[in-house]
Amino acid sequence: MAETLPHLLTVQAVERPHHVAIRHKQLGLWQQTSWLAVQEDVTKAAQYLQQQGFRQGDTLFLLSEPRPEALLLALAAHWLGGVAAPLDPAFAQPQLLDLLHTLRPQFVFAEAQAQVDQVLAAKPDSAVVIYADARGLAGYQHPALVSYAQVVATAEIQAIAPAVTADEIAFRFYRLSTNYALEYSEVSHAELLRNGRQLVTQEALTAHEEALAARAFAASGHAKYLLSPWLLAGFTLNFPENLATRDTDRRELGPTLVAGTATTYQRLYALTQSRWPLPGSWQHRVVAWALRAAKTRLPLIAAFARWLVILPLQDVLGLRRTRVPLLVGEPLSPEATQFFADIGIHVRAWPEATAWQTSQLQVIPHESHEAHAFWGFSKWKAAI
Repeated sequence: MAETLPHLLTVQAVERPHHVAIRHKQLGLWQQTSWLAVQEDVTKAAQYLQQQGFRQGDTLFLLSEPRPEALLLALAAHWLGGVAAPLDPAFAQPQLLDLLHTLRPQFVFAEAQAQVDQVLAAKPDSAVVIYADARGLAGYQHPALVSYAQVVATAEIQAIAPAVTADEIAFRFYRLSTNYALEYSEVSHAELLRNGRQLVTQEALTAHEEALAARAFAASGHAKYLLSPWLLAGFTLNFPENLATRDTDRRELGPTLVAGTATTYQRLYALTQSRWPLPGSWQHRVVAWALRAAKTRLPLIAAFARWLVILPLQDVLGLRRTRVPLLVGEPLSPEATQFFADIGIHVRAWPEATAWQTSQLQVIPHESHEAHAFWGFSKWKAAI
């Protein structure tokens, strides 16, 4: 039985080669990638990393919002027996630069110009910096820079067997503690698959699910309850065009599986409340009646209330088809929990038990955040 993420990918590529593994919205259009094509791109990326000196035990750092390239490069690092280390793009700029300056990454995926600038400011001698979005980078002359499109453009695919075992670390997560110490947590392939299988079994997940990856894989819960089940069940993983369009893309897509944090659901709750009818208005009384009536045992009244208010609310949130709404990590507020239950969205909490350890590395503050502008806009960019 396959007990690592790369081995599971090979299984899916054999069992359902032409089924849609990934769907990504680009310039308003959904682009589809089959399981076989995913495996080929991961193999090409692994081949490129290997040629650049990436070896078993090395770490590929990921600085990106949710997008397929980050996921496939993480699997490529796993393929070679390496570790993927997602850095939360929500980190404040000074903290992120201090993290990068301390970790000194050699192999990095930096999504776009802003992330490339952050990496080069903190570690200008990185060996490989792969980017996905080329806008603004045309004049950059740094020898480590390479586009993801170039990485997977090779026509030949070398047969590289996955060099990874179940007990090896798949992901390592970093954060800064309240006293500004560097902390990390690790999750192995075996742990990921154990948690993933538990979810697949309990929620009866199948290859027919449509899941939305609306957050970066910067927390262990998303790796355990979204990435691992995706490879185990073989369903389609969808990526929004960007964070600004994720709500629109969710409504358009209608995912059956949503794995979100408390922040995700609280944001949706706040979005709904901002459009809620004013207390005392006839619209507010209608909504309140419908929420009560939807729970009645009278079928016609319940159906009318559901048609009048409940279904439109689910449509606004893009949750009408969602049958598996997962909450990863910290709990929701009681008000938000009650609201989602009232509109028929029964959010299930899955714990994110993370054991954080203090690193022996001492945090090295980036000497001058102002120097970032000079460094990024002079040495690595063509004169304008």
